[in-house]
This record gives sequence, C-alpha cells and structure tokens, in this order.
Amino acid sequence: MVESRRVTLKDIAKSLGVSVNTVSRALADKDSVGEDTRARIKAEAARLGYVPNSMARSLVLGSAMTLGLVITNPSNPFYAQLISTIEQRGRTHGYSLMLLVTEESPEVDRRAADTLLRWGVDGALVVPVQGEGEHWARLSESGVPMVCLNRDFPSLDLDFVGVDYHHAALQATRHLIEGGARSLCLLEEDLPISPVAERSAGFRQALAEAGIESSGDPVISVPTRRRESLALPWEPADAYRLAQDIVDRGDLPDAVMVGNDYFALGVYRALTEAGLRVGDDVLVGGFGDHPFSAYLSPGLTTVRLPAAEIGTAAVDLLLQRIKGDGDTAAEKRRERCDLVVRASSRASKGTMT
Repeated sequence: MVESRRVTLKDIAKSLGVSVNTVSRALADKDSVGEDTRARIKAEAARLGYVPNSMARSLVLGSAMTLGLVITNPSNPFYAQLISTIEQRGRTHGYSLMLLVTEESPEVDRRAADTLLRWGVDGALVVPVQGEGEHWARLSESGVPMVCLNRDFPSLDLDFVGVDYHHAALQATRHLIEGGARSLCLLEEDLPISPVAERSAGFRQALAEAGIESSGDPVISVPTRRRESLALPWEPADAYRLAQDIVDRGDLPDAVMVGNDYFALGVYRALTEAGLRVGDDVLVGGFGDHPFSAYLSPGLTTVRLPAAEIGTAAVDLLLQRIKGDGDTAAEKRRERCDLVVRASSRASKGTMT
C-alpha cells in the first residue's frame, strides 16, 4: 500500500519552479504577487490537492480562526437553523466552527467551557445550561470573547443575543383574547431557563391586562425529555396526557397556549379524541413555527422565531468583540418575532408583528 503524504508549499513551488515564499504569498492573496502568477499557483495547488495546515496558520497569525458554538440540543429546529446561519456567517469571514452539544447537562456544560479554552478558540457563542454560570464568566475573563444565545445570564456581564420571548408571548396571548378567549392556560416546559420565564411573564401580563383571573395557576409545567439524552428535545405525549387530564376534569379553557409547537401536537390529539374542534371549541397557539405547523388540521397559529437574524447578529457582535471594536459594556439584544396567524385561532391566515 502506498502511504499518502500531505501536499506542502514546497511541492507546489517545485512543480512550478518558483520560491516557497512566492507560493505562500499567492495563496494568502498578498499584493506582492502578480495576478497571473497567483492564478497559476492556485490552479496548481488545486490540482495537487493542497489543503492548508490550519494549526500552522494559527501559529503564524496568532489566531485559531475558529469560533466555538455550544448548543443544548441540535435537533431543536430553532437551534438547527441557528447552527446553519452561524456556520455560514463565520465562514464568510474565514472562521471554522467547533460545535459542542450539552444535552442540558450542567457537567457537560462546564466541560464545554474548559474545552473551548483548551483549544484556543477566537470566540464563543453559547446557549448555556442555566444555573451556575461561573465557568462561562471565567472563560470570558480569560480573554475569550463570548456571546450568550437565546438564554441570558442577567447576573453576569456577558453579551446576549436572543428572542424577545416576553413580547412574543404577550402578543400571541392578546391575539387569542381578541379572538374571544376568556379562560386560557399555558403548557410550558419545566426547565428553569430564561425563555420559559419570559414567555410565562408575557402570558400572565396579557391575562392581567384583560382582567382575566384563574382559579388555579394558568401556567402548567410539562415534563420534557431534555432531562435525558434523546433525539428530540420535546415529547408531545406529555402535553397529550396533560390535555387529556384537563378535558377529563371538565376544566377546559377557551384557549391553550403551548411553549413549543411539539406540545401542540399532543394538545390537538387530546382535543380531537374528545370530539372537540381546534379553532372552534378551543383556540390553540404555539411557539416555533416548525415545518409541520402549517400542515396540521387546522393550521397552527404560532410565533415564528427569528433564528437567522439572531445567528447573524450574534456572529457580527462576536467578531466585533474579537477585533476589539466598539463599547466594552455588555450588549443585550432581543429580536422581535412574527405571529403567524392560522385557523387554530379562528382567524384568517396572515402574518402580523
């Protein structure tokens, strides 16, 4: 078997009869190399299968040209789109992406911070497992620029880019109330994270504004599979069972909001099995606008999350920090959402902000 060998700058130089320095400058697009020579060198590098040595380049530049991205669960459609946007945005600026997945484990979250520091990434974009945040504070204090995504640590002086969940829940709940709902409940994840707290606060504010009171807590916690390392972040069956319990108790509200569209799948089934019509007997609103939401019967009214906008803004802010530009004070950016109105809220299709 012939042992393969990495093509080097010296190989390209020997093939073309030029110096190694000329090859290096041409591949780095330095002005000191003529256009014809640069084109010949790049063509020969491609023909020989030359791949730049990233570690060597890092030593020369003093930069790994790598961004770290820490995500809790990439199967979440919102995070899947976020990963794609961040990778594309970083690539346009010459950065590679190191992806780490925590599956909501505090221990894995702590190890992720250590890994990013050990590998010397230029900056970090992090969806943290909320609770203790000292390891992320240490990473930032060590000189690694960091931006929190989707989940904020208000107690820490860290940049944040995420969704304005409070405003989104407020607008979505107001929409259900304007559609005639006078009793409402919110089926929400049981994780102690800022998006859940913000959605719950927006929901409660809308009820208070409308003078709607509940005999019990209108926010109902739904167990989530994110406590385990499984393929999907949510289990519709848990929302299904809770909705069944509500129907069986005879305590059915006029409208049900859910913290994510997967929970809506369970709610739809429970209501349908009870002979109730979604959009007529009970209004339903969701969060996420996942690909299946428009194809439910009836179509689900839901909040569309601005994943692409958040990913772009986060990378741009991080690159600004890496370059040392701008104000040193931590920035907190929250992107507004669109409410996509479909038949589950007894309204004509459309989009409103």
